[in-house]
Amino acid sequence: MSVAFTKESDAESVAADLPDRPIPAHANLVTPAGLIAIETALAEARAAYAAAQANDGISADRSAMARATRDLRYWSARRASARVIDARPEAGRAGFNTSITFEHEDGSSRTYRIVGDDEADPATGLISWASPVARALTGRSLGDTVSLPTGDVEITAIA
Repeated sequence: MSVAFTKESDAESVAADLPDRPIPAHANLVTPAGLIAIETALAEARAAYAAAQANDGISADRSAMARATRDLRYWSARRASARVIDARPEAGRAGFNTSITFEHEDGSSRTYRIVGDDEADPATGLISWASPVARALTGRSLGDTVSLPTGDVEITAIA
């Protein structure tokens, strides 16, 4: 069918029907910094929602209103379920809110910090506590050998 025979509002209504952002089924553990980030994102979502309403966003740009509504629902749910974990595991043990440095068999090393889901950014060294790598490292000590998907590693530092 030619584009000439479609209504602009049809494409707009499809864009406005955004699915909810998935919320993990496991506990929403967060660091104190993670809670601040969630509260900041929630404030931004509230502002975007208010701006969409103020600009008559429902009729002018339904997709903007849908994005604002979806984000507001997500961040409200994440804030409501957030469980701040400020305590760290016993000294010398890897766990939530600790940084773990490990060395691969080829001599390369990597450092990860175990944080909450919304804080996770593996490219910058932040991994979710629920990730397979974090679960393999949790509870381990300095000098332990751990099997990861990339091979065996030895823990060389825990902070």
